[in-house]
Amino acid sequence: MKGTVKSGKGRFLVTLLLVLLLIAAVLTISVTIGAVNVSAGDIGKILVNKISGKDIFRIAWEGKTENIIWNIRFPRVLMAFIVGAGLALCGVLMQALTKNPLADPYVLGISSGASAGAVCAILLGWFSFMGGYSVIFGATAGAAVSICLSLSIASIHGRITSTQLVLAGIATSALFSAFTNLMVYGINTGSDKAKMALYWMVGSLSGATWSKLRYVVVVGVVVIVVIFLFAKELDVLLLGDDVAETLGVDTRKMKLVIIVASTILTGVVVSVSGVIGFVGLVVPHIMRSFVGSGHRRLIPMAILGGGLFTMLTDLISRTIIAPSELPIGVVAAFFGAPFFLYLIRRGNMGKK
Repeated sequence: MKGTVKSGKGRFLVTLLLVLLLIAAVLTISVTIGAVNVSAGDIGKILVNKISGKDIFRIAWEGKTENIIWNIRFPRVLMAFIVGAGLALCGVLMQALTKNPLADPYVLGISSGASAGAVCAILLGWFSFMGGYSVIFGATAGAAVSICLSLSIASIHGRITSTQLVLAGIATSALFSAFTNLMVYGINTGSDKAKMALYWMVGSLSGATWSKLRYVVVVGVVVIVVIFLFAKELDVLLLGDDVAETLGVDTRKMKLVIIVASTILTGVVVSVSGVIGFVGLVVPHIMRSFVGSGHRRLIPMAILGGGLFTMLTDLISRTIIAPSELPIGVVAAFFGAPFFLYLIRRGNMGKK
C-alpha cells in the first residue's frame, strides 16, 4: 500500500515538473516569436525591469520593442494560460457533477451560452447598468441560463443520463449559436462591432490587456481556492449520489457549488477570449491518465495542463499562417474534435 502511494506521488511530481518545463518553454517561444523578433535575453531583461520597477538592466533596445513585449505579447501569453486553466477546471467540475467523461463547458453548451450573453452586451447594449463589466455580466448570465437548460433537458425522472446530457448540450449549443449568429448577421451586419463579435465567437486572445488580466486572475484564484476546499467531496461524488449521501456528503450543496463556480468561471473566461472548445474535455482526461482521479492532484494538474494547452494552441494560431492570425478556437477544435470522437468510440466499445 505504501509502495503504491509513493509511486503515485512520484508520478505526480514527475508529471508536475514536466508540465512546468513545457510551460516555461512555450512561454519563452510565444513571447519571442512575432513580427518583431526579440532575443530571449532581452525579453528577460525587459521583464525584470518592468516587474521590479527599476532599470536593473541597461536599456539597449527600442521603446517599441519594450511595448510589444510588455503590453502585447506577455499579457496575451498569461491570458492564454489563465483561460485554459479556467476551462480545464470547469471540465473537471462538469465531469464530477455528471459522472460523464464527455462533459465540459463547450460540449454542454455553456460556452455558447456565455458567448450569446456577451454578444448581447456588445451589440445590443444589454446590461449597460453594469458599466464596464457589462460583457462579463452578460457572459455569466448566458452561461447560467445554458447550464440550467442543458441539465433540465437531460434530466429523466430526476436523474441525468450520459446520452441525454450530450444530446442536450449539443441542442443548447446550437440554440445559443443560432441566436448569436442572428444578432451578428441580422441586426448589425457590416458594423465594426459585428465584425469584432464574429471573430470573437471562434476565440481570440488578441485583445488581452493587463486590465482584463487582473479581474480574470482574481475570479480564477477565488474559484480555485473554493473548489480545492471541496476536493474530498468531489472524490466521493464520483461514487454516485446515494453512496456520497451515505458517506455524509450533502450532494445538493456540492452540486450547487459546482454549478455556481463553473458558471462564473466560464462566463468570465468567455468574456475575454470568446469560445474556445474542447479544453475542458481533452486536458482532464490526459491528466487523469498520469495522476489518477483524486481531485487533490487532478485539479492542480488540470489547471497547469489547461494553461499549457491553450498557450500552445494560441502560439500555433498566430504563427501557422503568419502574418495573418487563425482564430484559436479553430486550432483547439483540430485537437479536441478527434479526441471527442475517440471518447465516444471507446465508450461504445466498452458497452459491447
